[in-house]
Amino acid sequence: MATHPMKDLKVHKLVLNISVGESGDRLTKAAKVLEQLTGQQPVFSKARYTVRTFGIRRNEKIACHVTVRGEKALALIEAGLKVKEFELLRKNFSDTGNFGFGINEHIDLGIKYDPSTGIYGMDFFVVLERPGFRVNRRKKSPAHVGKPHKLTQEDAIKWFQTKYEGIVLNKAAY
Repeated sequence: MATHPMKDLKVHKLVLNISVGESGDRLTKAAKVLEQLTGQQPVFSKARYTVRTFGIRRNEKIACHVTVRGEKALALIEAGLKVKEFELLRKNFSDTGNFGFGINEHIDLGIKYDPSTGIYGMDFFVVLERPGFRVNRRKKSPAHVGKPHKLTQEDAIKWFQTKYEGIVLNKAAY
């Protein structure tokens, strides 16, 4: 893609999120689905504040997510994009060079349907980075990533189109 090795893009991490909107049995089943898919223990997310119309209280567990890195992340991204037929909208890409999309049914990823579990939709969020982004996160003498080295929306779109031969649409086709 890029001629300079420091300009190459790679997947830093993939975050899979299932937001159930309630605690209890459905949330634990959603956590089982994520564990089945990734082989990792999911983390539960809590509600920030009480919303009476949705019937949720503050600090109530309402979602679960898992962070995947490496080869496993690339395989899951490929599976998720296959469900979306490698088509994403321009608004799926953030200004900082990351992108996300959602699928409606987890069984499309190749997991066998289990009637006791049910069907869950999930969000995929992919964080891209270039070599050298670690300087921002390291403990000893952290530094800033310069503006020319930061990712843009156009960089992420170009990476998606070349790596997965994906199609980026401007508007959703209903």
